[in-house]
Amino acid sequence: MRGIYTPVTDIRRKVFTEVARMSYEGGEMADYAKDIRDLPYKIIPGEVGQLRSSIFLERAIVSERIRLAMGLSLRPLDASVPATENLEHSVVADKFYEPPLINVIKFACNQCPEKLIKVTAMCQGCLAHPCQEVCPKKAISFRNGKSHIDQDLCIKCGRCVSTCPYNAIVKVERPCAKACGMGAIHSDEYGRAEIDYDKCVSCGMCLVNCPFGAIVDKGQIFQLIQSIKRGDRVIAIVAPAFVNQFPNMTPAKLREGMRLLGFAGTAEVAVGADLCTIDEAHDFMEEVPSKHPFMGTSCCPAWSVMAKKTFPKYADCISMTMTPMVLTARLIKKSDPNARICFVGPCSAKKLEASRRTVRSEVDFVLTFEELMGMFEARNVDFNDLPDDPSDNFDDASSDGRGFAVSGGVAQAVVNAIKKIDPDREVKVASAQGLAECKKMMQMAAAGKYNGYLLEGMACPGGCIAGAGTLADPARSAMMLTKYKAQATMKSAVDTPYKDTLDKLKY
Repeated sequence: MRGIYTPVTDIRRKVFTEVARMSYEGGEMADYAKDIRDLPYKIIPGEVGQLRSSIFLERAIVSERIRLAMGLSLRPLDASVPATENLEHSVVADKFYEPPLINVIKFACNQCPEKLIKVTAMCQGCLAHPCQEVCPKKAISFRNGKSHIDQDLCIKCGRCVSTCPYNAIVKVERPCAKACGMGAIHSDEYGRAEIDYDKCVSCGMCLVNCPFGAIVDKGQIFQLIQSIKRGDRVIAIVAPAFVNQFPNMTPAKLREGMRLLGFAGTAEVAVGADLCTIDEAHDFMEEVPSKHPFMGTSCCPAWSVMAKKTFPKYADCISMTMTPMVLTARLIKKSDPNARICFVGPCSAKKLEASRRTVRSEVDFVLTFEELMGMFEARNVDFNDLPDDPSDNFDDASSDGRGFAVSGGVAQAVVNAIKKIDPDREVKVASAQGLAECKKMMQMAAAGKYNGYLLEGMACPGGCIAGAGTLADPARSAMMLTKYKAQATMKSAVDTPYKDTLDKLKY
């Protein structure tokens, strides 16, 4: 649903905007506590609910969203807990959130069926009744001239769905579970969605595919703004998927907009992507097939966690190269040790990556593009009114580095780098997008089908431009990214002027 401004999008946007505004304008704990109590009434005004059965339910859901946007946990359903519970832990100028990252607001869930084969009113009661003939369990009969499915017998094989000449039989799946490539979502005892956190890798695909807005990730907007207000020198590093995310935005306008939010500077993460490319190219050339049968890329945290968790025997086959986010952060802190780094990108899983012990000191905050849009609206930043100085554009990354934002781009960048280093080296590539397809790719690799290959995995179908924290239509974003890549002054990652710093960033 990216690129479509739905009522769910509207509520999310208003919550991010108001939490940002509260952080910018507030100062005392009592002020924040009052705001948290009052904001549901500001976001959902009036006396009659417009979206759900009750305005009280709408406000209760918004109250939970506010807590999650501040990094706090959901309140229990079986106890009286104030909306301000544990607020004092959230009012800090440092990275903060209480695990887990992805959460289901239970009373917002529609209790969708996990999987159901259903006959619709389009059934014509045809003479051939092929649905009945192909059913292996004899679950289909005719009642009042229409097909009827006995759900106790149905095994959801879908043969009747594909054979109906009128497309009158449909397969209905819970949208969040269908989008989850890890099989991490099931029903609780009341039929509400529940996440198995042993399987979840925080890709956020359930979040953007729930049409009821019941699944929410936690944020760090509040703490980031507290850091800016404290006077910290906070530098934003922006993932290349930023292209097309904000209306009438150019790189120069984005930099100016970030200054208006209080950031001390803005850099593109594609610089780190160039360094990641070079490191992965060398690793592949040195280790495949002499040490490892294949090598998987490292830049997508949800993919790499999935591969290592689901296929532990081949964990060493996933590149240990630092991600572009970490390499960019380390590059900046090398010359500006006191800077605080805020990664801005399309990805929910980056919030989890940045909280790992080995990364925590490098990346201080993580924002999605959607959360950043809330900050722009809180400060009334309109890109139409901002100067567009070409000299303020990003100009430090290669075309290949910028291509990391789209599926296939990472592997292509590595292949191009290897061709530059060793023109005679042949590199075979397999790529997958979406965790279900990534899992299939790893199964093939484990079976020896991809020996000698470079494997690229992207948790989000389409790549980073379709991440859980994006705002725009992924197809248009891919088109705009192609144009943005063409504007780069360097084609290959190996041309980056920062390549000599790579060894110094590994510590």
